[in-house]
Amino acid sequence: MPILFIIFLICSLLLLPIHFLSVSHINLEERFGHKKGIRIGKFLGLFSGWGFFISLFGIWLSPQPHFVLPLLNIKILLVPLLNIPIYLIHTIIAIPMIILSCYLGIMGVKETTLEVSETHITTKVISEGIYSQIRHPQYLGAIIAHLAFSFLFAGLLSILVSPLIFIYNYLISWKEEKELIREFGEEYLRYKRKVPMFIPKFLYRIIKKE
Repeated sequence: MPILFIIFLICSLLLLPIHFLSVSHINLEERFGHKKGIRIGKFLGLFSGWGFFISLFGIWLSPQPHFVLPLLNIKILLVPLLNIPIYLIHTIIAIPMIILSCYLGIMGVKETTLEVSETHITTKVISEGIYSQIRHPQYLGAIIAHLAFSFLFAGLLSILVSPLIFIYNYLISWKEEKELIREFGEEYLRYKRKVPMFIPKFLYRIIKKE
């Protein structure tokens, strides 16, 4: 039984309510006061964000059954100690997704700053740059990164829990938006009506036309 995989998966799911609490800025400030509420929110945001990031690596790298696609199924590497096979076809699939996920993450941080990305506390509605095309670039990047590394490391269980990873990122996006509406009201609602959650705006327009 893949005990480590199960442990990391459970840990990632247990972080969801902590993330929910971290973005409930108004409730935290009402309960603990302005300064203390902000400090608690920042701590919970850092803990849940980095905790989920570490849990993802645990899910990808934990001992589990491996799979290989039939085309170009040439083993090009075996990761030392972890006994993880790297196949040519999986590498070809994974590399573009890794580049895309890094782009989404970097551009998201560039527009919001690292502190806002880590603590989920912002003072304004950001609608420039990558945020003019998509409301949650960093969470979309996390979903793509999960798929990419699941393919790269050929993790069968990792790829099978992909729907859970998507649901997790959808739920935290939904919760953050609920709190942003409380904080910024109509300003955020106008932004939300103009920009899709996960499908880039230009792609969304193409899909609608079809």
